[in-house]
Formats: sequence, structure tokens, C-alpha cells
Amino acid sequence: MIRNTILATALSLAGLCGEALAQDTTHIRIATEGAYAPWNYTLPDGTLAGYEIDLAQELCKRMKAQCEIVAQNWDGMLPALNAGKFDAIIASMGVTPERAEVAAFSDPYSTAPNAFLALKGSGLAEALPWHDKFDLRDKAAGSKEIVGKLDAALKGKVLGIQGSTTAGKFVDAYLKDAVTVRSYKTQDEANLDLVAGRIDLTMANITVLAETLKRPDMAVAELVGPTFVLASGTSVALRKSDTALKDKFNAAIHDVNADGFNKALTERWFGVDISVKN
Repeated sequence: MIRNTILATALSLAGLCGEALAQDTTHIRIATEGAYAPWNYTLPDGTLAGYEIDLAQELCKRMKAQCEIVAQNWDGMLPALNAGKFDAIIASMGVTPERAEVAAFSDPYSTAPNAFLALKGSGLAEALPWHDKFDLRDKAAGSKEIVGKLDAALKGKVLGIQGSTTAGKFVDAYLKDAVTVRSYKTQDEANLDLVAGRIDLTMANITVLAETLKRPDMAVAELVGPTFVLASGTSVALRKSDTALKDKFNAAIHDVNADGFNKALTERWFGVDISVKN
């Protein structure tokens, strides 16, 4: 009986400690990929840099929290979050129904469409001559029609995507019967295979591809075709139990959008305003 009482007390205390740890909003460990420039990337000395690093530091300042930002492989981010390896993810993560099943998400802090990158002279610029932006969250016939044209134009092509991304979801939903898909751990790996001629095109966030095109080795590539909005924006991912932390992130995100800080930050990093309007 005594042993059972001691065990019950220990479990109760462990539960309370776990709850306190989960709800600590003053010491926050934040994960980012560190391989998705200019959103987040790793400098030669190992330091993390990029739009989301600057944004995370400002959000933490406004939340009056001490934050540590660490690099984490993209594929294992959500499982590692729920395992308690860190408390939040700021890594250009869009909200999808699948992700919403396993994590909570803050209000969005930015938005940017996905685009295609192909080699110059490949004929894809001519095959995909339109450059309009389509929001696939809208089931309008126009978006469906343009996806149908893509399917025909890309028949037999090899398309590289970073695994577990919204671009990958798009390809799986709309193009898997037309293209051969190659999945990569990072977008840089896909870009290298594009230059080497091992794939015909790649798809990713347009701001990332635009930054990629600034590199001398990518002068042989160009943006082609339409762009697609596939998610409601990029948000902070959190454990579902951490409601207090989510509220603090939402308040800080609202603040940086309201006073123009985020607008100026996106313009500095991307050359355009992709902040979210409150």
C-alpha cells in the first residue's frame, strides 16, 4: 500500500514537472533547418543566419524570453518537437492538414508562393510560359485548369523536391502521374542535381529559388511557369499542449507586423514584402 502511494505521488509529481516544463515560456529552445537560405542557413563558422533567425531573436525579445536556436534536420523536426528535443520550430513551415494533426501552429508570420526552377535552354520556359500566381487553397476552376496544363507540359520530366515540404505535397497531389519525382534532404541537393542535368526542374519557395539564382554556379538556371500558394503562410510550430507559449508567439507576431518591423525585415532579406498583414 505504501509502495503504491509512493508511486502515485511520484507519478503525480512527474506529471506536474512535465506540465511546468511544457508551459515554460521564459526559456525556449527553437529549432530551424539551417539549410534554406535566405530563410535560415549556416555560415562557415557554424553560426545560424537568415530572415527567420533575425525574426526569432526579435520575437524572443518581445516575449521577454531567453531563447536558444539550434539546427535540426528537416525530416525529423515534428517528431523531435513532440519528443521534447526543443519547444518550437521556426523553419519556413507552412500549415497543412497533416501537420496540424500532430502540432499546433501560431498565426502566420510570412507568406510566399512556390515556384519552378529549370535550366536555361531546356524548353521549359517556352512550355510553361505563364507567370501568374495561383492560390490552390481556392478550388476555383482556373487553378484546376492551370494544373492540368502543367501535367501535360511536364509529362516524362524528372522533378526534384525537398522531402516533407508543401512543394512535395503539391507534386504528389497534382503531378505524380506526369513526372518522375526525386526527393532530397535539402533544397541545395536538388539544385546541384539540376545543374548537373540529373533532374529537369525543381520546385520550392520562390524566395529560396530567387536567392539560389544569385550564385554564380546557378547562372544556367531560371524561374519558369506559374507560382502556387499551397499553405496559409509560414508559422511557428509548437506542441499542442503548449497553449501559453502559442499565445505568446501570437502576440509577438502581431506586434512585429503591426509596427512594421517584419515588413522591413522581409524587404531586407527578400527584396519584397512578404509579411502578413494583421
